[in-house]
Amino acid sequence: MRYISDVPSSELKGKRVLLRAGLDMPLEKDGTVSDIFRIKQATKTIRFLSENGARTIILSHIGRKPEETNEPVARALSSEIRLTYIPDLLGVAARQAIAVMKDGDVVLLENLRRDEREAGNDDIFARELASLGDMYVDDAFSVAHRAHASIVGIPKYLPSYAGILMRDEVNILTAARNPEHPSFAILGGAKFETKSPLIKMLLVTYDHLFVTGALANDVFKANGLPVGVSLISKELPTAEVLAHPHFLAPVDVTVERSDAQAFVKKPESVAADEKIVDIGPDTVALIAPYIAAAKFILWNGPTGLYEDGFVSYTHTIAELISKSSARVVIGGGDTIAVIEDSETTFGPNVFLSTGGGAMLEFLLDGTLPGIEALNM
Repeated sequence: MRYISDVPSSELKGKRVLLRAGLDMPLEKDGTVSDIFRIKQATKTIRFLSENGARTIILSHIGRKPEETNEPVARALSSEIRLTYIPDLLGVAARQAIAVMKDGDVVLLENLRRDEREAGNDDIFARELASLGDMYVDDAFSVAHRAHASIVGIPKYLPSYAGILMRDEVNILTAARNPEHPSFAILGGAKFETKSPLIKMLLVTYDHLFVTGALANDVFKANGLPVGVSLISKELPTAEVLAHPHFLAPVDVTVERSDAQAFVKKPESVAADEKIVDIGPDTVALIAPYIAAAKFILWNGPTGLYEDGFVSYTHTIAELISKSSARVVIGGGDTIAVIEDSETTFGPNVFLSTGGGAMLEFLLDGTLPGIEALNM
């Protein structure tokens, strides 16, 4: 894979560079961006291109509905870099704006997913996008697991490179697939059936794997414990997973009753009308020594229902990790959002990944469709 950071300035100056960025971010009800983490990460490559005289044309998507617009993204991004937002993708307005760009200029075009051909990986659409530039840079690790036109189609038609963020994500997550020992992994989220292959891999490659979030509910259910009205996956852990010597699960939980009152109790005491919403203090005490002893820590997924305000134990774990000298990789949009709310300060040993699903797929497979497209 070729990196744009290795391209000399003389080869970038004056070139129209199509930059696929991962700027899909959560919005507040008033339409403003609520978390600029991905914007801050994306600016590394944007600044590099601009400072070297490239004419940077940013392609990105937002949300799942085609009517959604990159306008709030443009407002948020303009607080970090100088750019022009064009609410058009392939029309006259977009092409005219690109035609008058000067060296160092940055333009952000409209939401890629306004055109259904993007998600359909339409070849004609990919060629139309490629016609806007001279070079292509993929810096959108967060969507590199999607075989979309802007990810895997454009590289067929332009000289293509990985951006600075993509380079760092791939290098660091490659190290996470073969961690230094002792190693400790924390995996949350839901849908055991989709995470089962990764769980089995982590049990082999990591010294200990702690399963939390809704995945822990599946563990309780598989062990014959009550789970009340908690979220349960279609598939439950097998005896092979549950009995694995590297496998760890919560030993206490926070539950919420129908009257919204929350209590900490042992898993075997969960009542029929209660919902498991987080871990408890005994579980934090259980995993704290593993965090302290680890030389490599991997973490994806908060411990509780963060959207309902159950974040305190995730914050506590973040604080424990901040005191570790281990090499740390943390990913998942929910995890990053909760950690940033905690205002925990991490050192240079901690890498925050922009990937959620992309991070998990890369850990399992060691590659992604977007990476393969750059290697062609």
